[in-house]
Amino acid sequence: MKNPLGRAGSWGTVLAVGVFLAATCARGQSMPEPKPLLAEQAFKNIQVFRGTPAQEFMETMGFFAASLDANCTHCHELGSWENYAKDNPSKEAARKMVVMMNSINQTYFGGRQVVTCYSCHRFSQKPKVIPSLALQYSDAPDEEPDEVLVQAKGEPTPDQVLDKYYKAVGGEQKLAAIGSFIAKGTWQGYDDTEQHPFELLAKAPGQVTTTVENHGDVTTRTYDGTNGWIAAPDTDVPVTLVTLAGSDLDNARIDAALAFPGRIKQFLTDLRVGPSLQIDGKDVTLLQGYSPAKSPVKLFFDSDSGLLLRVVRYTSLKVGKVPTQFDYSDYRDVNGVKMPFYWLTTWVDGRSKTQLTSVQLNAAIPAAKFAKPAAPPHVGASGL
Repeated sequence: MKNPLGRAGSWGTVLAVGVFLAATCARGQSMPEPKPLLAEQAFKNIQVFRGTPAQEFMETMGFFAASLDANCTHCHELGSWENYAKDNPSKEAARKMVVMMNSINQTYFGGRQVVTCYSCHRFSQKPKVIPSLALQYSDAPDEEPDEVLVQAKGEPTPDQVLDKYYKAVGGEQKLAAIGSFIAKGTWQGYDDTEQHPFELLAKAPGQVTTTVENHGDVTTRTYDGTNGWIAAPDTDVPVTLVTLAGSDLDNARIDAALAFPGRIKQFLTDLRVGPSLQIDGKDVTLLQGYSPAKSPVKLFFDSDSGLLLRVVRYTSLKVGKVPTQFDYSDYRDVNGVKMPFYWLTTWVDGRSKTQLTSVQLNAAIPAAKFAKPAAPPHVGASGL
């Protein structure tokens, strides 16, 4: 299955370097909401998701995949993007399930998104109906809460967690002196057998562009401080240029802001520390805040070293919330600042690996690098 989000994976690629650099972050300003391309404008035979932005519609397909342990071929006929529009029993069943789910939420929960596809399917195409005794009496692994509702008792304060983090990566003074950076390396998708050239450009207070080059095809993701876009070849995605809106635009804003996180306390509101957890045998401290659109953002710090190990943020869809996770390692010193040179990005329909080879701090970056990208030329997506 081709990656429906494009070769560059997810917006979180900017985080892996960015969460270790600091500068001021603009907020509180009015940002015009761009008009996104709607699903029915981009695709044929759209029925229950009319009015949904095209990008959100593609991410909804990933939510289905994560809920049912399925891929594109479960509901779609391959060969070309046009074939995806053809009806079959699986697609008809999916439409009925969405209508049923919406009816349950509306009737019993006042329209709140309480029941989703994942509530019943739990990574299975058929919901479980018989309790598992083995699961009931086994030791459950640590599982992070869906949302940290209150400050956990006995845990450090948010200020203590962030102060320890800043000290671990070099100190706030050194971080605050960084106003831009250029990072280069390689990117590898979950369905790739080779690595591709990767570049990340970031400029304070919140502009970011990433590019991944694949034998002449380029996937570009840009956030100019107000608006965001994804441009990708039609061999990877059915819509080659997408204007971000709603939750996707909020996530772009989150990633760009965290690229310079010296003012995390100002950008993420209502900070609180959750219960202690473990990641790969390491004790971690969970810090959660909220984006300007009130979406939770979770940061997981090594309780011993103070270094950031993981970030999780969410995309709000009509069928539920989907997480995107970034795991960091390979910390190296760059002009007195410790930064991760490797990260693993995981989302509902894919994984990607990014390995940096160089980082240049306070580099001059032309303003044009953060302009709206051009749509890649149509070369035909036959043989998919």
